Amino acid sequence: MSLHLPPPSPTTRLCKGAFEIEALNTFHGYWGYLSIVANAVAGVAALLAWRIERLRGRTVWALTIAAEVAILIQVLLGVILVASNKYEAPRFHMFYGFVIFITVGLLFQYRASMRGRLEMLYGFGGLFVMGLGIRAVLQVMK
Repeated sequence: MSLHLPPPSPTTRLCKGAFEIEALNTFHGYWGYLSIVANAVAGVAALLAWRIERLRGRTVWALTIAAEVAILIQVLLGVILVASNKYEAPRFHMFYGFVIFITVGLLFQYRASMRGRLEMLYGFGGLFVMGLGIRAVLQVMK
């Protein structure tokens, strides 16, 4: 009697060995700190631009876009780690990652209804994402 196993998923093929998973996990940890700091800086910059009109401009939006892309890369790295079936993250860590993903999507969705207050939206949103990131890190440190 032969056992037919399904073909390995692309993620499993990508992360074949323990070394790759460990390296990806380490990168996920460092990138998480970078994403948290990037969202803090972008959030504060956007709030300052909301209150001080002369600070508004492309720099604020470049910081915001970079911070949002960084956090979405972080979520993607976490998904790849969990999908490899060689790493198990704490449940609340994954929950915070999911909430971050949804928050970034909601910020993008509400931008049309917040005309004139976009800096406020992305400022508080960036700080909220920063807080969620800190909470996610604290779940792993237990």
